[in-house]
Amino acid sequence: MKFKIDENLPVEIKKLLQSAQHDAVMVTEQGLGGEQDLRIAEVCLKEKRVLITLDLDFADIRAYPPKQFPGFMVVRVQRQDKHHILNVFSQAIPLIEKESIENHLWIIEETRVRILGNEET
Repeated sequence: MKFKIDENLPVEIKKLLQSAQHDAVMVTEQGLGGEQDLRIAEVCLKEKRVLITLDLDFADIRAYPPKQFPGFMVVRVQRQDKHHILNVFSQAIPLIEKESIENHLWIIEETRVRILGNEET
């Protein structure tokens, strides 16, 4: 699976995904740091990459309908320190093999992962 990691997440997310045999790149590696959300979404669509981000704007299915994009994983945590984010995200990695990400929105929280899909707007 191919992922793009937003600049608001630690680079270690990339390493976690690569260790699970996924293709992962950071937004900043492509000179996209500071770009507007729509531009990031367009690049993900073109590259067929799932975007992983802390940006809750990508959880708005009216602005970013899951069926029109490769997928979004929005990490929604109460604490945004690096250790906590990595711990929460690492718990979601095994689900990648079991649940569909393509054309879905995943909301990754401390105690659960909510998955919204094609049935949404």
